[in-house]
Amino acid sequence: MSGTLYGLGIGPGDPDLITLKALKIMQAAPVIAYPAPEGGESLARSIMAPHLKGDQVEIVIETPMVPGRFPANAVYDKYADEIATHLKDGRDVAVLCEGDPFFYGSFMYLYGRLSTDFKTVVVPGVSSTTACAAALGMPIASRYDVLTILPGPLPSEELLKRLQHCDAAIIIKVGRHLSKIVDVLGTLGLTENAHYIEHASMENQKILPLEEAQFAKAPYFSMILVHKRGEAWK
Repeated sequence: MSGTLYGLGIGPGDPDLITLKALKIMQAAPVIAYPAPEGGESLARSIMAPHLKGDQVEIVIETPMVPGRFPANAVYDKYADEIATHLKDGRDVAVLCEGDPFFYGSFMYLYGRLSTDFKTVVVPGVSSTTACAAALGMPIASRYDVLTILPGPLPSEELLKRLQHCDAAIIIKVGRHLSKIVDVLGTLGLTENAHYIEHASMENQKILPLEEAQFAKAPYFSMILVHKRGEAWK
């Protein structure tokens, strides 16, 4: 009998923000896999380090984090084959996914390659979007609000157009696009209603009003939350 492939949402950074279901599966699986930048440490593994037993086979999915090279099809082909070898031999494989596996998660590329041939179970996790809202003390949306999630790399014109037609927005993948996003929000008169956060739920978490986020480049794990009424309950 083949093993089961698990995509486990492990939360945004705090090791305690993993569901009991994901924790039980992770600790029972003989094989775990996790993404890591080429030549760098895996954030997913570091998050789960306090919970690892130390006797599991570990597969490091090294992926290039360079614009234009992601998703790296050859990389996912290679690691899908490696994971499939374990599954064919009857070993379950748990893939650790930062946040939620299906919310902009790289697990989708493994899912697309393996789920038709092997039993696959996806365990949702605490998303970075909800973790950021909780850390900010900022309810995201209420009643009939239209919530929009926008990737920061979008062109200014596209950000402007989409922000004009929503009640609340979460801007992800801020990084080097911070200045552009700040300018767009300023054009729309939303600066005072926007809040910046990086590394939500981690030890180095930082929260700033948007007008104080005056630096050229933000970390990859940063977001901006904005509500047109200022607060969702108004």
